[in-house]
Amino acid sequence: MSNMSIGTGEKKTKKLNIGYLLGKYNLLILLVVFIIIASTLSSRFFTVQNFLNLLQQSSVTGIMAIGMTFVILVAGIDLSVGSIAALSGMVVAMLISAGWSIPLAIILALAAGGVLGFVSGFLSTKFSIPAFIATLAMMVSARGLALLVTNGQPVYGLPESFSFLGAGFIGRVPVSGLVWIVLTIVSALALKYTPYGRNLFAVGGNPEAAHLSGVRVNRHLISVFVISGILSGLAGVVLTSWLTVGQPTASSGAELNAIAAVVLGGTSLAGGVGGVLGTFAGVLLMSIITNIFNLVGLASYYQQIFMGLIIVLALVLNKFVMGKNAH
Repeated sequence: MSNMSIGTGEKKTKKLNIGYLLGKYNLLILLVVFIIIASTLSSRFFTVQNFLNLLQQSSVTGIMAIGMTFVILVAGIDLSVGSIAALSGMVVAMLISAGWSIPLAIILALAAGGVLGFVSGFLSTKFSIPAFIATLAMMVSARGLALLVTNGQPVYGLPESFSFLGAGFIGRVPVSGLVWIVLTIVSALALKYTPYGRNLFAVGGNPEAAHLSGVRVNRHLISVFVISGILSGLAGVVLTSWLTVGQPTASSGAELNAIAAVVLGGTSLAGGVGGVLGTFAGVLLMSIITNIFNLVGLASYYQQIFMGLIIVLALVLNKFVMGKNAH
């Protein structure tokens, strides 16, 4: 009888451990699965150079998705990131073309992104406008402004030195990829070890309880939109640097990729759960899947359909495993 109890307990512990591992590392498991699939399709995939290329190609979305993670952690959403990136890219391109120094032009472009993020956050909190509506309005306005100031025309003639941020390398590592990694590490540490980071989780989990605990909820809500605006501006600057041309229609639809990467990375749309390390893996997973599609020569419209299906399946799997663990 005693032996039977022990055997049942061991089975239960083993089952719980498998469920825990699947729940905690499901994204990592998916990454490994897709890396194996890609490696079997092409011998060139599992090479250092290919991974460095993926790092560079993912950096713009990755930087944008960090800011989106902050917003979603407080149960918000930011639909304006792509438009803010385009407008900031136009700001930096126009200022440099007008003879401004590159560092100052970059700072002003980031400031423009921060101001637009502040406006979204202010409208959302002070006037109780849902973040979806406030940032949707900002998405349309920022894109329109980017087209207005340039008459819808790209800005050419940027100096070669400006391309270092988006297309330069330190050794073999792309500068834009390094920027993305550093920002991810700094953000992860800030969320885990600073009072500000812990307050964001509290606000996202239960804003009323956070308010009663002394957290300035509105201030934190506005701050995440400012962070998202600045990082979207940086993503726009990196993209402009990479292309060496200011394009007012750039980053169209980028907000959907950023949101998908954040949710794939395990951050809950309900707020209070998640982090930027998961977002980093989510961005990489999407890039690897796109890489696989290109390896097999899948047409772009089929790529969009299959990417949507894979995201939905990944989210369903994540929800299923999390639900199992909760019980």
